[in-house]
Amino acid sequence: MENKAYLESVTKQFFYYKTLEEKAMNQLEPSQLFVTTNDDSNSIATIVKHLSGNMLSRWTDFLTTDGEKEWRQRDQEFEDTIQTKEELFDYWNKGWDCFTAALDSLTPDQLGTIIYIRNEGHTVVEAINRQLAHYPYHIGQIVFYAKMLKSTPWDSLSIPKNKSGDYNSDKFSKEKSIKNFTDDELNRLK
Repeated sequence: MENKAYLESVTKQFFYYKTLEEKAMNQLEPSQLFVTTNDDSNSIATIVKHLSGNMLSRWTDFLTTDGEKEWRQRDQEFEDTIQTKEELFDYWNKGWDCFTAALDSLTPDQLGTIIYIRNEGHTVVEAINRQLAHYPYHIGQIVFYAKMLKSTPWDSLSIPKNKSGDYNSDKFSKEKSIKNFTDDELNRLK
């Protein structure tokens, strides 16, 4: 049962971060998705392209092939080639579709299976945890970048400024329950 609970929890957490990124990107004008502030920074579109490339490489046939596929061109993920918001979301969805299909296909007894990323063995749990750190790292970059670029008021993706008291009052007014924090957060973000 523990392994099943782990899979359910990480699936919800990944979906939560996916939703955060989409909500952030959708607050911007399409042209803002392609802004870079200097030669060493990446646009939101480029970060999305990198995330998608990583997901496709890591999660395609991940139980049987190395997570760094021979066909992956990682350096090209950082070239600004995406032209439209629609193309950007195509990349985004293609990566997430591959990842979620792989995650959904897992059974609890496979979590201890050894898989490889660049010839380094990981249990499936370690590989998932590695990506649970990697994807939110980049999603945080995108959210921060989006907040800087947005020219109109930002629609908060978390507890709005000066609203912690209200948020906590609401939480503590309810009976204690055991559930994933994302259950309420995803409803709030809708």
